Amino acid sequence: MELDPERVREAVRQWSLSGWPIFGANGHRFVLHPSLPEAEVAAFEQRHGITLPADYRHFITRIGNGGAGPRYGIFPLGQISSGHKFRPWQDGDGLVGVLSEPFPADWNVPLPPNELKKNDPAEYERQIKAFEQQFFDSSRVNGAFPICHCGCGMYVYLVVSGAEAGHLWIDDRSNDRGYLWNAPGATDRGIFPETLKNGERATFSSWYCEWLVDPRRSP
Repeated sequence: MELDPERVREAVRQWSLSGWPIFGANGHRFVLHPSLPEAEVAAFEQRHGITLPADYRHFITRIGNGGAGPRYGIFPLGQISSGHKFRPWQDGDGLVGVLSEPFPADWNVPLPPNELKKNDPAEYERQIKAFEQQFFDSSRVNGAFPICHCGCGMYVYLVVSGAEAGHLWIDDRSNDRGYLWNAPGATDRGIFPETLKNGERATFSSWYCEWLVDPRRSP
C-alpha cells in the first residue's frame, strides 16, 4: 500500500493545527523533510546490497525523507537521532548489523538463572557478561535498520532482508549495558514484532497510516 503524498501532507498539517497534545510532536514538530532523489536512494541500496521495501521507498522519495510520524518521528535514510540532532549510523556499530544479511528469525539469548547469582556470584557475573556480548551484538539486527526512536532507548526497525523484509520490529534491548534490569525505563523484552492496534503485523505504510488517522493514540 502506497501513501498518497497530498493526503499525508494535508493530514499532517491539520494535526499540527489541532492543538491536541500528541506524543513525540516536540521532536518532529509536524515537519516533513524534503524527499530524496531516486539516485540517492538507489546509491544507498547498491552500497548495502539491498532493495528497500516499496512502501518505505515511496515515502522517502515522494513524501519526505523523515520527519513527522509515529513516536518521535521518522529518521532520514541512513541516520539516527542523537538528542535532537541526526547522525549517520555505521554498519556494525551495535545499532545496525549487515543489511544484506537476513534478519534473524530466532535471535533470543537465554539469561543466566537467578539462582546462580546466590550460589556462584563469580560464575553468574561471567555468564552475564557473555550474555550481554551476544545480546547487544550487531548481528542481532542484521538485515534491518532503525527508522524511529520511541524513547527510553527503544527503536523501531525496518527489516530489509530475509523472510521478515517489509515488516517493522521493536528493539527494546536498551543501551544501558550492564544495567539492563536495573535502569529506569529499561526492560529485557529484547527485539519483537511491531503490531497495529488490531494486532496485525505492521508494515511501514500501515503503521504510518494508523498514526496519521489519529496520532493521539500513539505510542
